[in-house]
Amino acid sequence: MASHCLRAGMRLSKKLCGFLVLFVPLCLLCFHIYTKPASVVNVWNREVPKGLLDQTVFQPSEKLSHIPFKWKDEVLQLLPKNSCKCEAEATLNIPFRQELFGKPYAVDFASAVSVSQLNETKRRRDEEYKKFKMRHHNPTDVLIIAKANSPLEYPTQGVEVRPLKTVIIPGLSLQDFLKKVYKVSLSANKGTFNIAAEVEGVTVKGAGEERITLSSPNMDNLNRQLQFVSYTNTIFHPNTADIVQFQSDEHLATFHIKIRHPTVPKMYDTGSSNTKYNISALVTIATKTFLRYDKLQNLIDSIRKFYPTVTIIIADDSENPQKVEGPFIEHYIMPFGKGWFAGRNLAISQVTTKYVLWVDDDFIFSPRTKIERMVDVLERTTLDLVGGAVREITGYYTTYRQKISVFPGGKEGDCLMTRQGYHHTINGFPNCVVTDGVVNFFLARTDKILQAGFDPRLSRIGHLEFFIDGLGILHVGSCDDVIVDHASKIQLPWSKTETDKEYAKFRYPKSSDNSMVLRHILFYFKNRFKCMTGN
Repeated sequence: MASHCLRAGMRLSKKLCGFLVLFVPLCLLCFHIYTKPASVVNVWNREVPKGLLDQTVFQPSEKLSHIPFKWKDEVLQLLPKNSCKCEAEATLNIPFRQELFGKPYAVDFASAVSVSQLNETKRRRDEEYKKFKMRHHNPTDVLIIAKANSPLEYPTQGVEVRPLKTVIIPGLSLQDFLKKVYKVSLSANKGTFNIAAEVEGVTVKGAGEERITLSSPNMDNLNRQLQFVSYTNTIFHPNTADIVQFQSDEHLATFHIKIRHPTVPKMYDTGSSNTKYNISALVTIATKTFLRYDKLQNLIDSIRKFYPTVTIIIADDSENPQKVEGPFIEHYIMPFGKGWFAGRNLAISQVTTKYVLWVDDDFIFSPRTKIERMVDVLERTTLDLVGGAVREITGYYTTYRQKISVFPGGKEGDCLMTRQGYHHTINGFPNCVVTDGVVNFFLARTDKILQAGFDPRLSRIGHLEFFIDGLGILHVGSCDDVIVDHASKIQLPWSKTETDKEYAKFRYPKSSDNSMVLRHILFYFKNRFKCMTGN
């Protein structure tokens, strides 16, 4: 009996030891992860002595330069160095660490480029990044300091912090009348305040809290301390703002701190070329087809006369699709009758070039269809999309320039107004104007057109809807000197084939068809419009 108990106890001890071998390292690892301070990125890239903060942020006026201060290391650690380093994170060397959480790693993306090509690739990347920053520049991002007229001095705009990160608040100051004690406070509701350095003669209360108070019998000392006030976002949101109240005994000022991730560049490497624009590397042509393979082939043949190596992407929702083959052609089959906007989504989703040129399958390229001109407009302006002109067989030219406006309408919904016309001409491009909607022949930045998207519920009727959904997203232009021809729409009744009749049933539905009803429902519910007016 005693030996049996002994054996049972030994088995229990082995199980307990095995459990402890796994459990204890796991607890230590979790403790290490959750107690380690979060890495912080400072959007202003400031540096201090030893490479942490930028001295220009703390440069005092002459009357403040003599005031001593002492750095606070725990706050400085939240303000990162000027450049990030791609190094594998140091971790505790404990049993089963790799099996449980994987192996830390660091990848150098530049190593994917050959040494001989690295400099040229970097040069092209830098050029594209300059254009990217120009397009995404927003005047509200510029730092503006309101001088102390109130007598509070503070930033009116331009202060930005990344989610859960820390930033020094620039431009805080008090210019008050003579007092025994000078006192200010800052409060917020999405973050906390602290000080990156301590200044003699200043009392600080609430460091690390949502409200911080600073006071001193000497206004210069107080202003010196205000140069080191930091803000740390504590409530995660990828794109919002915190309203900060800056207050003295008798005055109150309010400003905001933007909380958002940086805009990650999405750039396209077009490769080196001796020509001004390498259209094959810059542009993909996309179209949607349904049954009309004869017209589609005419379009392809016309494109190849002028652009033999440009990729053509075709979305096809025919019931019995035919093969469309050839160099630089991608043919994607969809479910039968899936529709017009769904086909647009599919075709454009496969584009890998910087720009996409949308054409209908019954267009025909001519010597006047100069894609280079449209590329030049997008490369030299902030426009996201530029339309051309479509020439009908009668000689009539269509640009379909539309001005789109939305007016508030109260509880019943807003009012949509469309008017033919444009807003203004474009400097340097006398044949081009800024508008809100264009014809079905346009060149667009691929990333921006994907951002706007096409509602797949619009199957056979729709065009204006895309530009309404893109209102506020797309900066649209139109140029009437880039022209594509439209195949003849004139057909004698006895010359119509069965394919023509089948196409007509889908393209031109009867009045009893619910396509128009669906369109109106989308306007009413999705866009919250109660009505639309136009000309």
